[in-house]
Amino acid sequence: MTAYALAHLHPQPPLHDDVFIYMERIQATLDPFGGRFLVHGTDPEVIEGPVEGSYVLIGFPDMDKARGWYESDAYQAILPMRTDTMGGTAVLLHGVPDGYDAAATAKFIREAQTA
Repeated sequence: MTAYALAHLHPQPPLHDDVFIYMERIQATLDPFGGRFLVHGTDPEVIEGPVEGSYVLIGFPDMDKARGWYESDAYQAILPMRTDTMGGTAVLLHGVPDGYDAAATAKFIREAQTA
């Protein structure tokens, strides 16, 4: 099942040169794990709530690949170039299977709460 790495970043201009080096090197760390950018640095169209910062979304074939990428020596070597110069939050997320039904999930959770 597909997994995702989602980062909500808070860049402060002017960007430190390390951020550019990180950006130049990240794809090489993703390739062995089948990672690909789905969203990177686009301006969000805000439809609810306040938004500060930018978003990055990377897709992986599965959670093992996503974890493997994040924990890899290659990625850990460049990670401080971002984290030391830019605040933010990063998470790994499981995707949902084909045919996912939110109503069925709601029913399951509702029943679990009343049991």
